[in-house]
Amino acid sequence: MSQSTAPDAGVFADLPSSGRVVTIVPTYNERDNLPLILDRLFAAVPGVDVLVVDDGSPDGTGEIADQRAATDPRIHVMHRAAKNGLGAAYLAGFSWALERGYDVVVEMDADGSHAPEQLPRLLGAVAHADLAIGSRYVAGGSVVNWPARRQALSRGANLYARLALGSKIHDMTAGYRAYRADVLRALPLTDVASQGYCFQVDLAWRTMQAGFRVAEVPITFTEREIGTSKMSGSIMTEAFTSIARWGLTHRWRQVIGRHR
Repeated sequence: MSQSTAPDAGVFADLPSSGRVVTIVPTYNERDNLPLILDRLFAAVPGVDVLVVDDGSPDGTGEIADQRAATDPRIHVMHRAAKNGLGAAYLAGFSWALERGYDVVVEMDADGSHAPEQLPRLLGAVAHADLAIGSRYVAGGSVVNWPARRQALSRGANLYARLALGSKIHDMTAGYRAYRADVLRALPLTDVASQGYCFQVDLAWRTMQAGFRVAEVPITFTEREIGTSKMSGSIMTEAFTSIARWGLTHRWRQVIGRHR
């Protein structure tokens, strides 16, 4: 496999070690979005590598990724046989990145909701934190083209997560984030079974519990213009029940600790 291109000194100067960064982009039926995202990403941060994790997209997304990878050594492609969920796609991507010695691992959606032009903000933050989250709900963050009901649902879910877990993170469900590789090596990723938005809450919660530093930076989240959302009722139900379980377990441990 081809070696990574050299990182941009201005963006990566304060990152750990050599500052090798890979952006993991899970895809399922994103043939129209993927080329646009790749072009924007390399225009914004030319020195970053990309791993496209395609879940057997029937629309040919994986083939398009292969075509781009054949002419650009920064692009790598992982083909998975079936659509097994966002969490599983990221876990496979994390393992791939850690095996190849990357220093920072970025999560980014393929649908355009995460602006590649804002990636330098996350990389700047992860130079001084262990996990940088691109947040819609801190000062300067915003959401574009979401109906009021969807915004209320998202804000409510994050408030619920904060209260249930005792977290200070404003946007625990955010999917635009950058991890130092040391965080992913330290977390028991083989124990993670959550999917969708619950996966993001799960990883942020585990990162906090392990004592790592978490920073939030403002981003503009834009609803996809091409394709359809992967949100489903089962994803929401999983998030609600899992967060409740984690919260109760955390509170119980606090009570036992005080009793002892």
